[in-house]
Amino acid sequence: MKKVFAFILTIFAFFNSYTQNASIPEHADFWSEYPNEALADFLVSRLSDEELLAQIFMFGWAGEEPSALLNQWVSDRGLGSVKVFGWNTNNTELVAKSIASLQERSQQRRYKIPLFVATDQEGGWIRHVKGDTSETPGNMAIGASQYPVDAYYSAYYISREIKALGINMNFAPTIDLYTNHDSSVISSRSFGEDPEFVGQLGSAFVAGSMAAGVIPTAKHFPGHGDTSADSHVKLPGVYIDYDAAEKRELVPFKYLISQNVPAIMSGHLLYPRIDADPASLSRTWLNDILREKLHFSGLIITDDMMMQGAWGYAGNSSKAFEMAILAGNDIILSSRTAELDERLWTLNLANIKENPDFRKIVESAARRVILTKLTYFKNGNAAPLYPEIARLKDQIPDKEGQKFFLSQACRAITLYKKGDFPYKRAGTDRLLVVGPADTFPNENNLSYHVESEFFEEAKKRYGEFAYYKINFDGLGPVGIDWNGNQLEAMANNYDTIIFYVPNTEGAQIAKRLSRSGKRVIIMSALTPVPVLSGFDFADTILFGYSYSPYTFKALFSALAGDFEPQGKLPLNVK
Repeated sequence: MKKVFAFILTIFAFFNSYTQNASIPEHADFWSEYPNEALADFLVSRLSDEELLAQIFMFGWAGEEPSALLNQWVSDRGLGSVKVFGWNTNNTELVAKSIASLQERSQQRRYKIPLFVATDQEGGWIRHVKGDTSETPGNMAIGASQYPVDAYYSAYYISREIKALGINMNFAPTIDLYTNHDSSVISSRSFGEDPEFVGQLGSAFVAGSMAAGVIPTAKHFPGHGDTSADSHVKLPGVYIDYDAAEKRELVPFKYLISQNVPAIMSGHLLYPRIDADPASLSRTWLNDILREKLHFSGLIITDDMMMQGAWGYAGNSSKAFEMAILAGNDIILSSRTAELDERLWTLNLANIKENPDFRKIVESAARRVILTKLTYFKNGNAAPLYPEIARLKDQIPDKEGQKFFLSQACRAITLYKKGDFPYKRAGTDRLLVVGPADTFPNENNLSYHVESEFFEEAKKRYGEFAYYKINFDGLGPVGIDWNGNQLEAMANNYDTIIFYVPNTEGAQIAKRLSRSGKRVIIMSALTPVPVLSGFDFADTILFGYSYSPYTFKALFSALAGDFEPQGKLPLNVK
């Protein structure tokens, strides 16, 4: 009886949709006033094969302004989405102008379907839109504060800034667990290690993003945290079975699905005990598990298909795109704009024309994309298609956000080891401050200028001091040994040494001071893991979890005794 009733409902829904669709005139477009479901059906039924396929592609571009090739994809083929990467965002105003020009091209097409414009603005370490945007304390700092409200407002203010630029989708929050402490790709991007805790903070982040008017995207499904490998350069393996994944990695995703997160990013991650294909290319993961078992109905978006974990596994980019579509992804992301006649296009266009099942998959994905766009762009709180350039200086950085991020950074500071704390410098105390050189590279090998903020904050608190600068990236054994020897020799001339540790290399150099007999104060940036062992000699250890200027200010404020740090290490350590 239940099956009969369900069948009747399906037939009713079909005829209802058919009736509404039939009543929409031929001249209607995306902005016409009809029910979203019916209008989505209408648009999908009218799109050409080329337009259907283009609607599920998302391309990035090299250079500060969109290339002629990307403009062609939007104008001539109706590309559905674009991605703003970190290599073209130092000029905030130019980012906004570029987005406006691309949206204008989308509105010149017959159905006026706007673009999804996405970026990675997670907070903390991952900040693709640079320029004047806020450098925030990041996810692990939120995990250390223990307050879901910090996750909410972090997302809210980050989203307000990128929304002002016309960006309507953010590939955040990262809800990977920091299970493998050797991970360099997840690290402080994670809220922490406890699945329930990460789910709660991720849910708050999603709510804050949506309140500000930007579509959040939870990543990296089914979980990137239990591997030290980086899917940019190889296919990582996670060697657990489904029962273990369900109790651990999938828990945060379940939280966010229950909160109706609108999008989830599929990761180039191999769980060989569950399926033979990477999750991003696996129908088992995306359809059987994510859709059927976890009941996710939103958009599924691939991680960048130019990553080795995707095309390297498939053998080439065209095969990887085909596998990603068949697996059930709704949007296929590529950091590189494809050539117009590239095989990833011609192969899949031929598949649409020749394979009815493939066509159904593409039509379903295109409909989900268009329906999500209709729901978002007509909700009254969407990012503008054409940003107000004249107002950007007032909106970015967000004035309210600046106050919040400083308070968040203070709540995150963790006093891991309390010696002679706080540090009050006596008049005769000879102080050496060891910190970063002029730049510190991020995940795209672009440089953050953090040197001035770190030493500036030290100077505000402790006046004049001697300093030693290190470029901590790519030191290798020779660089570690050379800097260690230098500091061992210098230590004899000082009473107190404040040492900034951003990574494992920095920790190895700092350990060379264990025989100095001096007061050593460790300030840990990014992941705290490198200083969780071997630092018994240190007098004081403070965790900040980022190299945001707000974090530097909070670290030195805590060290000087302005407040008692209340942050908790969000990792399980023995």
